[in-house]
Amino acid sequence: MNAYPPVLNNLIRRLSRLPGLGEKSAARIAMHLLKAPAEETEALAENIRQLRDKIRTCRICFHFTDDEVCPVCADPARNTGELCIVESTADLLAIEKSGAFKGRYHVLQGVLAPLDGIGPDQIRIKELLSRIDSENISEIIIATNPSSEGEATAHYILQLLKDRPVRVTRIAYGIPMGGDLKYTDRITLERALRGRQAF
Repeated sequence: MNAYPPVLNNLIRRLSRLPGLGEKSAARIAMHLLKAPAEETEALAENIRQLRDKIRTCRICFHFTDDEVCPVCADPARNTGELCIVESTADLLAIEKSGAFKGRYHVLQGVLAPLDGIGPDQIRIKELLSRIDSENISEIIIATNPSSEGEATAHYILQLLKDRPVRVTRIAYGIPMGGDLKYTDRITLERALRGRQAF
């Protein structure tokens, strides 16, 4: 027998479908919302409604925005000629948080995964090629994840760009700061050695 009332049980079930939330975490959040002031829960519900109604993708880079063009694309100081290709908005935000990149982005909104039916037409490859032709881009930085799909996507883009007058680079992968060599996998060590720099 379920001890929760049906309405609460339904909320817990829906919350537990969110990434990183199990049933216990979902139950804690539901209990918090139950005890929270009404204006707090109503504001949360309104934010979720607005998320669905107002958030769209930037017409230039396909990052999420509530305007036609995202703040990164709208910033004239970011027109450095460097274009960083990422898989998702989450990847863009991670790079932005580092503060290490001052150029513009292109969000693919996925990676090539033929077994899942995701080919070049299902991600933003055509739009990327169009941007390279129309914008003053001197360097493409491929920052897809080091997964088999991310690597396949990076190689596919590299093949498409090989005859274009643009420098193509790939972000380096290696040992994380504070990491221990003896616990690092073989592929990461291999990439770290291949990507070594002058010291």
